[in-house]
Amino acid sequence: MEPDRLRAVDLAATVGISVQQVRNYVDLGVLPPVARTPAGYRIFTAAHARALTVARRFAEGHGWSRTREVMAAVHRGDLPAALAALDGGHAELDRERAEIRRVLGAFETVVASPAVAVPAPRRGVRIGAVADLVGVRTSQLRLWEARGLLRPVREPGTGYRVYDAAELRAAQVVTLLRRGAYPWEIVAAVLDELRTTGSAQRVRAELARREQDLHRRSLRRLRASAALYDYLRERGEAPPG
Repeated sequence: MEPDRLRAVDLAATVGISVQQVRNYVDLGVLPPVARTPAGYRIFTAAHARALTVARRFAEGHGWSRTREVMAAVHRGDLPAALAALDGGHAELDRERAEIRRVLGAFETVVASPAVAVPAPRRGVRIGAVADLVGVRTSQLRLWEARGLLRPVREPGTGYRVYDAAELRAAQVVTLLRRGAYPWEIVAAVLDELRTTGSAQRVRAELARREQDLHRRSLRRLRASAALYDYLRERGEAPPG
């Protein structure tokens, strides 16, 4: 075997995958095209080993779906498509970061507002009284229920909607955030946080944890992008730094 040539089994062993996975990567474009021997065997080289290493590093930051898209574009010579896919990955993190900030801002709006007084009989408050307390129409409360934001129970016998203290607070939260022009997805996210964690302190801690996780993902994605840039330079498709 020529010094630069690698067997599929040797290439697979360099990163701990199966020979079939190596063949799949070739078919998907994750690895560069391969030549074949007269007998039909694939000829792998150090270039394929390098591409495989880059692909694995890239997947650590961007996941395999985007890795397949980016590496296939690179290997078919479509650099603009590869860069567009790469930019899309970074844009996703930017959107997540913005959403965390918006949820936190919406949550602080809720925390700053006093809870409505609950003149509730033990069985709860009916929908008309809730509408009066939070300052909306009953039709809006029904709409919010249809969207899954509110969860009143039905009064036995009459079937009337009744709200306990938690659902009355939820109705107030939706009212506050919609008046602040927050979109439905942010309203739902704030309610989910409040229902899941219960306390203001725990909500803040959870959002801070998500933000730290986002920072770590962003750094992994940055390392992955740097590995791709080095690979493009080696292939002569990017200017030296």
